[in-house]
Amino acid sequence: MTQIDELQHRITIALDRVAQGVARLEERASQPAQEAPAPEIDPEEVARLREALEEEKLANAQLEERVRKLHESHRAELEAAKAKAEAAPAPAPAAPTVDVAALDLDLQRLRQSNEMLRTTNEELRKALAENVGEPHLINKAMLAELEGLRAARSVEASETRAIIASLTPLLEDAAEPEEAN
Repeated sequence: MTQIDELQHRITIALDRVAQGVARLEERASQPAQEAPAPEIDPEEVARLREALEEEKLANAQLEERVRKLHESHRAELEAAKAKAEAAPAPAPAAPTVDVAALDLDLQRLRQSNEMLRTTNEELRKALAENVGEPHLINKAMLAELEGLRAARSVEASETRAIIASLTPLLEDAAEPEEAN
């Protein structure tokens, strides 16, 4: 790939030189005839620019040929991999996966609701110790407790799914020898 980068760099430089030469020629041609006689075009410069352009065309053709060969080799590798995959025996069905991220989120939710429940209960204890009835604290504590129960249930369900996902392949493997008999 470094050769491709080098060729691309050379092409860019040559195209810049050609553009500069064309700009100079256009600049000379656009100057009013009254001010000064039009300078003559330097044939050496034109020859040098044409030579540089031809070199870059050649380099570009070489680059395109290399890219074509890379595409062909890549295509051949893909076909070989496809043929190898088709010849290989079919893989066993994939075992169910455990959604660790969902389990982690459920555990975080449980921790947060338990923290909220502890905080609310502490506030409720302080209010009761001061003989101040705070109905909103009781409601807040009940809501925190309900959220804690929901989060605990969600964690239990996630853990159950994880256990089932872990045991399913083992049970299938254990059942296969029995079926063969």
